[in-house]
Amino acid sequence: MERDSFYQTLPRTRDFAALATGDAFAPLPKGWHVGCADIVNSTALIAAGRYKTVNMIGAAVISALTNVLKEVEFPFVFGGDGASFAVPPGGERPARAVLAQMRSWVASEFDIELRAALLPVSWVRAEGLDVKVARYAPSDGVHYAMFSGGGLAWAESQMKAGGFAVLPDPAPEPPDLSGLSCRWTNAKARNGTILSLVMLPSGPQAGVEFAQIAAAVVDLAGELDRSGHPLPLGGPPAAFPPPGLPDEARLTRTTLPYLIKRLLLLGESALAAVLFWCARPVRGFDPLHYRTVLSANADFRKFDDGLKMTLDCNDAVCNRLKALLSDAAALGHIRYGLHEQSEAMITCVVPSLLRDDHMHFVDGAAGGYTAAAAQIR
Repeated sequence: MERDSFYQTLPRTRDFAALATGDAFAPLPKGWHVGCADIVNSTALIAAGRYKTVNMIGAAVISALTNVLKEVEFPFVFGGDGASFAVPPGGERPARAVLAQMRSWVASEFDIELRAALLPVSWVRAEGLDVKVARYAPSDGVHYAMFSGGGLAWAESQMKAGGFAVLPDPAPEPPDLSGLSCRWTNAKARNGTILSLVMLPSGPQAGVEFAQIAAAVVDLAGELDRSGHPLPLGGPPAAFPPPGLPDEARLTRTTLPYLIKRLLLLGESALAAVLFWCARPVRGFDPLHYRTVLSANADFRKFDDGLKMTLDCNDAVCNRLKALLSDAAALGHIRYGLHEQSEAMITCVVPSLLRDDHMHFVDGAAGGYTAAAAQIR
Protein backbone atom coordinates (compact mmCIF):
# COMPACT_ATOMS: atom_id res chain seq x y z
CA MET A 1 0.00 0.00 0.00
CA GLU A 2 1.21 3.50 -0.82
CA ARG A 3 2.53 5.30 2.25
CA ASP A 4 0.77 8.55 3.13
CA SER A 5 1.98 10.43 6.19
CA PHE A 6 -0.88 12.96 6.34
CA TYR A 7 -2.67 11.53 9.34
CA GLN A 8 0.43 10.31 11.13
CA THR A 9 2.00 13.78 11.08
CA LEU A 10 -1.08 15.69 12.26
CA PRO A 11 -0.31 17.27 15.62
CA ARG A 12 -2.00 15.75 18.65
CA THR A 13 -3.92 18.03 20.97
CA ARG A 14 -4.55 17.24 24.62
CA ASP A 15 -7.04 20.11 25.00
CA PHE A 16 -10.47 18.89 23.94
CA ALA A 17 -12.01 22.36 24.31
CA ALA A 18 -9.55 23.75 21.75
CA LEU A 19 -11.10 21.51 19.09
CA ALA A 20 -14.31 23.55 19.14
CA THR A 21 -12.68 26.41 17.21
CA GLY A 22 -11.85 24.17 14.24
CA ASP A 23 -8.28 25.46 13.99
CA ALA A 24 -6.76 22.01 14.61
CA PHE A 25 -8.53 20.41 11.64
CA ALA A 26 -6.84 19.80 8.28
CA PRO A 27 -8.55 18.68 5.03
CA LEU A 28 -7.94 15.17 3.74
CA PRO A 29 -5.48 15.10 0.82
CA LYS A 30 -6.59 14.21 -2.69
CA GLY A 31 -6.76 10.52 -3.39
CA TRP A 32 -8.22 9.54 -0.03
CA HIS A 33 -11.51 7.65 0.36
CA VAL A 34 -14.11 8.07 3.09
CA GLY A 35 -16.42 5.36 4.33
CA CYS A 36 -19.04 4.52 6.89
CA ALA A 37 -21.03 1.58 8.20
CA ASP A 38 -24.01 1.27 10.48
CA ILE A 39 -26.73 -1.12 11.55
CA VAL A 40 -30.09 -0.96 9.82
CA ASN A 41 -32.98 -0.35 12.24
CA SER A 42 -30.78 -0.21 15.32
CA THR A 43 -33.64 1.42 17.24
CA ALA A 44 -35.53 -1.88 17.13
CA LEU A 45 -32.48 -3.65 18.56
CA ILE A 46 -32.34 -1.09 21.36
CA ALA A 47 -35.99 -1.77 22.14
CA ALA A 48 -35.18 -5.50 22.26
CA GLY A 49 -32.39 -4.87 24.79
CA ARG A 50 -29.56 -5.64 22.34
CA TYR A 51 -27.64 -2.37 22.42
CA LYS A 52 -24.51 -4.13 23.68
CA THR A 53 -24.58 -6.21 20.49
CA VAL A 54 -25.05 -3.02 18.47
CA ASN A 55 -22.01 -1.39 20.12
CA MET A 56 -19.93 -4.51 19.63
CA ILE A 57 -20.66 -4.61 15.90
CA GLY A 58 -19.87 -0.90 15.55
CA ALA A 59 -16.48 -1.39 17.22
CA ALA A 60 -15.92 -4.55 15.15
CA VAL A 61 -15.92 -2.43 11.97
CA ILE A 62 -13.01 -0.43 13.40
CA SER A 63 -11.20 -3.57 14.55
CA ALA A 64 -11.55 -5.23 11.13
CA LEU A 65 -10.26 -2.15 9.30
CA THR A 66 -7.36 -1.72 11.72
CA ASN A 67 -6.30 -5.33 11.27
CA VAL A 68 -6.53 -5.35 7.47
CA LEU A 69 -4.68 -2.03 7.11
CA LYS A 70 -2.08 -3.22 9.64
CA GLU A 71 0.63 -0.57 10.16
CA VAL A 72 -1.18 2.18 8.24
CA GLU A 73 -2.49 4.96 10.48
CA PHE A 74 -5.90 6.17 9.38
CA PRO A 75 -8.63 8.24 11.05
CA PHE A 76 -11.84 6.64 12.31
CA VAL A 77 -14.64 7.43 14.72
CA PHE A 78 -16.98 5.17 16.67
CA GLY A 79 -20.64 6.15 16.39
CA GLY A 80 -22.49 3.70 18.64
CA ASP A 81 -24.28 1.68 15.97
CA GLY A 82 -21.48 1.97 13.44
CA ALA A 83 -18.30 3.78 12.47
CA SER A 84 -16.93 6.29 9.96
CA PHE A 85 -13.39 6.49 8.64
CA ALA A 86 -11.01 7.64 5.90
CA VAL A 87 -8.28 5.62 4.17
CA PRO A 88 -5.23 6.79 2.20
CA PRO A 89 -4.47 5.96 -1.44
CA GLY A 90 -4.14 2.20 -1.76
CA GLY A 91 -6.42 1.60 1.21
CA GLU A 92 -9.66 1.64 -0.76
CA ARG A 93 -9.44 -1.95 -2.03
CA PRO A 94 -8.70 -3.68 1.33
CA ALA A 95 -11.22 -1.44 3.10
CA ARG A 96 -13.91 -2.33 0.57
CA ALA A 97 -13.11 -6.04 0.90
CA VAL A 98 -13.29 -6.04 4.70
CA LEU A 99 -16.55 -4.06 4.72
CA ALA A 100 -18.02 -6.67 2.37
CA GLN A 101 -16.79 -9.37 4.76
CA MET A 102 -18.30 -7.63 7.76
CA ARG A 103 -21.70 -7.25 6.10
CA SER A 104 -21.89 -10.97 5.42
CA TRP A 105 -20.40 -12.02 8.77
CA VAL A 106 -22.77 -9.89 10.86
CA ALA A 107 -25.75 -11.16 8.88
CA SER A 108 -24.77 -14.80 9.35
CA GLU A 109 -23.83 -14.56 13.02
CA PHE A 110 -26.54 -12.21 14.31
CA ASP A 111 -29.20 -11.97 11.59
CA ILE A 112 -28.56 -8.21 11.64
CA GLU A 113 -28.13 -6.06 8.53
CA LEU A 114 -24.99 -3.97 8.48
CA ARG A 115 -24.79 -1.50 5.60
CA ALA A 116 -21.62 0.17 4.35
CA ALA A 117 -20.48 2.79 1.85
CA LEU A 118 -17.15 3.95 0.44
CA LEU A 119 -16.38 6.83 -1.92
CA PRO A 120 -13.57 9.20 -2.97
CA VAL A 121 -13.28 12.39 -0.93
CA SER A 122 -13.34 14.28 -4.25
CA TRP A 123 -17.00 13.28 -4.63
CA VAL A 124 -17.76 14.84 -1.24
CA ARG A 125 -16.07 18.07 -2.26
CA ALA A 126 -18.08 18.12 -5.48
CA GLU A 127 -21.11 18.62 -3.21
CA GLY A 128 -19.56 21.73 -1.64
CA LEU A 129 -18.61 19.91 1.58
CA ASP A 130 -15.30 18.75 3.01
CA VAL A 131 -13.74 16.15 5.29
CA LYS A 132 -11.33 17.66 7.78
CA VAL A 133 -9.46 15.73 10.47
CA ALA A 134 -7.80 16.45 13.79
CA ARG A 135 -6.18 14.20 16.40
CA TYR A 136 -7.21 14.32 20.04
CA ALA A 137 -5.02 12.54 22.59
CA PRO A 138 -6.81 11.97 25.91
CA SER A 139 -3.62 10.32 27.22
CA ASP A 140 -0.03 9.64 26.20
CA GLY A 141 -0.94 6.17 24.99
CA VAL A 142 -3.74 6.72 22.50
CA HIS A 143 -5.31 9.26 20.18
CA TYR A 144 -8.69 9.46 18.45
CA ALA A 145 -9.64 11.13 15.18
CA MET A 146 -12.03 14.07 15.13
CA PHE A 147 -13.92 15.06 11.96
CA SER A 148 -15.49 18.26 10.66
CA GLY A 149 -16.58 19.76 7.35
CA GLY A 150 -19.92 18.01 6.94
CA GLY A 151 -18.58 15.43 4.49
CA LEU A 152 -18.89 12.33 6.66
CA ALA A 153 -22.42 13.24 7.71
CA TRP A 154 -23.36 13.64 4.04
CA ALA A 155 -21.75 10.30 3.15
CA GLU A 156 -23.72 8.61 5.93
CA SER A 157 -26.98 10.13 4.70
CA GLN A 158 -26.20 8.90 1.17
CA MET A 159 -25.44 5.44 2.53
CA LYS A 160 -28.80 5.31 4.29
CA ALA A 161 -30.45 6.19 0.97
CA GLY A 162 -28.60 3.33 -0.76
CA GLY A 163 -25.77 5.33 -2.30
CA PHE A 164 -22.12 4.25 -2.73
CA ALA A 165 -22.97 0.86 -1.23
CA VAL A 166 -20.39 -1.81 -0.54
CA LEU A 167 -22.17 -5.08 -1.30
CA PRO A 168 -21.90 -8.13 0.97
CA ASP A 169 -19.30 -10.70 0.01
CA PRO A 170 -21.20 -13.76 -1.26
CA ALA A 171 -18.47 -16.15 -0.06
CA PRO A 172 -16.56 -14.32 2.66
CA GLU A 173 -13.66 -15.40 4.79
CA PRO A 174 -14.27 -14.56 8.46
CA PRO A 175 -12.89 -11.07 9.20
CA ASP A 176 -9.85 -10.69 11.45
CA LEU A 177 -11.25 -9.16 14.64
CA SER A 178 -8.34 -9.95 16.92
CA GLY A 179 -8.10 -7.42 19.74
CA LEU A 180 -11.86 -6.81 19.89
CA SER A 181 -13.22 -7.49 23.36
CA CYS A 182 -16.14 -6.76 25.64
CA ARG A 183 -15.12 -8.03 29.08
CA TRP A 184 -16.33 -5.24 31.40
CA THR A 185 -19.66 -4.63 33.03
CA ASN A 186 -21.50 -1.33 32.69
CA ALA A 187 -20.41 1.63 34.79
CA LYS A 188 -23.26 3.06 36.86
CA ALA A 189 -23.77 6.82 37.01
CA ARG A 190 -22.04 8.28 40.05
CA ASN A 191 -23.52 11.79 39.85
CA GLY A 192 -27.10 11.31 38.68
CA THR A 193 -27.43 10.18 35.07
CA ILE A 194 -25.44 9.06 32.05
CA LEU A 195 -26.34 11.66 29.46
CA SER A 196 -25.82 10.93 25.75
CA LEU A 197 -25.62 14.09 23.64
CA VAL A 198 -25.55 14.43 19.85
CA MET A 199 -25.34 18.05 18.67
CA LEU A 200 -25.17 19.01 14.98
CA PRO A 201 -24.90 22.31 13.13
CA SER A 202 -28.23 23.41 11.67
CA GLY A 203 -26.69 23.76 8.21
CA PRO A 204 -23.51 24.57 6.26
CA GLN A 205 -23.69 28.25 7.24
CA ALA A 206 -23.90 27.62 11.00
CA GLY A 207 -20.18 27.04 11.51
CA VAL A 208 -19.35 30.03 13.71
CA GLU A 209 -22.47 29.73 15.83
CA PHE A 210 -22.02 25.98 16.18
CA ALA A 211 -18.41 26.42 17.32
CA GLN A 212 -19.47 28.95 19.96
CA ILE A 213 -22.23 26.70 21.28
CA ALA A 214 -19.95 23.64 21.24
CA ALA A 215 -17.38 25.59 23.27
CA ALA A 216 -20.09 26.56 25.77
CA VAL A 217 -21.24 22.93 26.07
CA VAL A 218 -17.67 21.71 26.63
CA ASP A 219 -17.11 24.44 29.24
CA LEU A 220 -20.30 23.46 31.03
CA ALA A 221 -19.28 19.80 31.04
CA GLY A 222 -15.95 20.95 32.47
CA GLU A 223 -17.75 21.87 35.69
CA LEU A 224 -18.48 18.18 36.25
CA ASP A 225 -16.11 15.85 38.05
CA ARG A 226 -13.38 14.93 35.51
CA SER A 227 -15.36 16.82 32.85
CA GLY A 228 -18.16 14.27 33.09
CA HIS A 229 -15.97 11.21 32.47
CA PRO A 230 -18.39 8.27 32.84
CA LEU A 231 -15.79 5.71 33.98
CA PRO A 232 -14.19 5.58 37.44
CA LEU A 233 -10.48 6.36 37.68
CA GLY A 234 -9.79 2.66 38.16
CA GLY A 235 -11.84 1.62 35.16
CA PRO A 236 -15.28 0.01 34.98
CA PRO A 237 -16.29 -2.90 37.21
CA ALA A 238 -15.46 -6.44 36.19
CA ALA A 239 -17.68 -9.49 36.44
CA PHE A 240 -17.37 -13.19 35.71
CA PRO A 241 -18.55 -14.38 33.33
CA PRO A 242 -18.38 -11.15 31.30
CA PRO A 243 -21.81 -10.03 30.02
CA GLY A 244 -20.50 -9.35 26.51
CA LEU A 245 -18.83 -12.74 26.09
CA PRO A 246 -21.51 -14.31 23.81
CA ASP A 247 -21.28 -11.43 21.33
CA GLU A 248 -17.49 -11.48 21.41
CA ALA A 249 -17.48 -15.23 20.78
CA ARG A 250 -19.75 -14.90 17.74
CA LEU A 251 -17.78 -12.05 16.21
CA THR A 252 -14.27 -13.38 16.79
CA ARG A 253 -14.71 -17.14 16.38
CA THR A 254 -13.37 -17.17 12.76
CA THR A 255 -13.62 -20.85 11.72
CA LEU A 256 -14.09 -22.25 15.24
CA PRO A 257 -17.52 -23.50 16.33
CA TYR A 258 -19.27 -20.91 18.46
CA LEU A 259 -19.39 -23.08 21.62
CA ILE A 260 -15.67 -23.86 21.42
CA LYS A 261 -14.79 -20.17 21.04
CA ARG A 262 -17.09 -19.30 23.92
CA LEU A 263 -15.38 -21.84 26.18
CA LEU A 264 -11.95 -20.50 25.20
CA LEU A 265 -13.02 -16.94 25.99
CA LEU A 266 -14.50 -18.12 29.27
CA GLY A 267 -11.12 -19.57 30.22
CA GLU A 268 -9.29 -16.38 29.23
CA SER A 269 -11.78 -14.33 31.22
CA ALA A 270 -11.35 -16.52 34.29
CA LEU A 271 -7.58 -16.01 34.17
CA ALA A 272 -8.03 -12.26 33.69
CA ALA A 273 -10.45 -12.12 36.64
CA VAL A 274 -7.84 -13.77 38.87
CA LEU A 275 -5.13 -11.35 37.71
CA PHE A 276 -7.31 -8.30 38.33
CA TRP A 277 -8.41 -9.67 41.70
CA CYS A 278 -4.81 -10.29 42.78
CA ALA A 279 -3.80 -6.83 41.44
CA ARG A 280 -0.16 -7.86 41.08
CA PRO A 281 2.06 -7.64 37.99
CA VAL A 282 2.55 -10.93 36.15
CA ARG A 283 5.03 -11.33 33.25
CA GLY A 284 5.00 -7.66 32.38
CA PHE A 285 1.23 -7.20 32.78
CA ASP A 286 0.25 -4.81 35.59
CA PRO A 287 -3.51 -5.01 36.26
CA LEU A 288 -3.67 -1.78 38.25
CA HIS A 289 -1.77 0.13 35.57
CA TYR A 290 -3.97 -1.34 32.85
CA ARG A 291 -7.18 -0.25 34.59
CA THR A 292 -5.84 3.27 35.15
CA VAL A 293 -4.80 3.59 31.51
CA LEU A 294 -8.15 2.15 30.40
CA SER A 295 -9.97 5.01 32.10
CA ALA A 296 -7.52 7.60 30.77
CA ASN A 297 -7.84 6.25 27.21
CA ALA A 298 -11.66 6.21 27.16
CA ASP A 299 -13.34 7.72 24.11
CA PHE A 300 -16.32 9.45 25.73
CA ARG A 301 -16.43 12.70 23.75
CA LYS A 302 -15.72 13.54 20.13
CA PHE A 303 -16.23 15.93 17.25
CA ASP A 304 -17.81 13.94 14.41
CA ASP A 305 -19.32 16.54 12.05
CA GLY A 306 -20.94 17.65 15.27
CA LEU A 307 -20.36 17.09 18.97
CA LYS A 308 -21.03 13.77 20.71
CA MET A 309 -20.57 13.25 24.45
CA THR A 310 -21.35 10.57 27.02
CA LEU A 311 -21.38 12.36 30.36
CA ASP A 312 -21.84 11.34 33.97
CA CYS A 313 -23.99 14.36 34.75
CA ASN A 314 -25.54 15.80 37.90
CA ASP A 315 -29.01 17.33 37.86
CA ALA A 316 -27.86 20.96 38.04
CA VAL A 317 -25.49 20.76 35.04
CA CYS A 318 -27.94 18.56 33.15
CA ASN A 319 -30.70 21.17 33.47
CA ARG A 320 -28.39 24.01 32.43
CA LEU A 321 -27.19 21.98 29.48
CA LYS A 322 -30.76 21.31 28.35
CA ALA A 323 -31.57 25.02 28.59
CA LEU A 324 -28.46 25.98 26.61
CA LEU A 325 -29.25 23.51 23.85
CA SER A 326 -32.93 24.42 23.72
CA ASP A 327 -32.15 28.14 23.35
CA ALA A 328 -29.54 27.50 20.64
CA ALA A 329 -31.95 25.26 18.71
CA ALA A 330 -34.71 27.88 18.97
CA LEU A 331 -32.35 30.40 17.35
CA GLY A 332 -31.75 27.95 14.50
CA HIS A 333 -28.05 27.42 15.20
CA ILE A 334 -28.05 23.72 16.08
CA ARG A 335 -30.05 20.50 16.06
CA TYR A 336 -29.62 18.12 18.95
CA GLY A 337 -30.78 14.99 20.71
CA LEU A 338 -30.39 13.87 24.33
CA HIS A 339 -30.89 10.49 25.94
CA GLU A 340 -30.66 9.70 29.65
CA GLN A 341 -29.83 6.33 31.15
CA SER A 342 -28.40 4.98 34.38
CA GLU A 343 -25.25 3.28 33.06
CA ALA A 344 -22.46 3.61 30.50
CA MET A 345 -21.05 0.68 28.53
CA ILE A 346 -17.60 0.12 27.12
CA THR A 347 -16.33 -1.81 24.09
CA CYS A 348 -12.61 -2.31 23.60
CA VAL A 349 -9.97 -2.86 20.94
CA VAL A 350 -6.81 -4.09 22.65
CA PRO A 351 -3.85 -4.79 20.33
CA SER A 352 -1.69 -5.83 23.30
CA LEU A 353 -2.15 -6.07 27.07
CA LEU A 354 1.46 -4.97 27.49
CA ARG A 355 1.15 -1.61 25.69
CA ASP A 356 -0.80 1.53 26.55
CA ASP A 357 -2.44 2.00 23.12
CA HIS A 358 -5.63 0.06 23.91
CA MET A 359 -8.82 1.83 22.78
CA HIS A 360 -12.06 1.95 24.76
CA PHE A 361 -15.27 3.23 23.17
CA VAL A 362 -17.84 4.51 25.65
CA ASP A 363 -21.56 4.88 25.03
CA GLY A 364 -24.74 5.02 27.05
CA ALA A 365 -25.88 1.52 27.97
CA ALA A 366 -29.57 1.92 27.08
CA GLY A 367 -29.52 3.48 23.63
CA GLY A 368 -26.76 6.05 23.97
CA TYR A 369 -25.77 7.91 20.84
CA THR A 370 -28.23 5.98 18.67
CA ALA A 371 -31.21 6.92 20.84
CA ALA A 372 -30.03 10.55 21.10
CA ALA A 373 -29.61 10.82 17.33
CA ALA A 374 -33.09 9.41 16.80
CA GLN A 375 -34.50 12.44 18.64
CA ILE A 376 -32.97 14.94 16.22
CA ARG A 377 -35.46 16.51 13.86
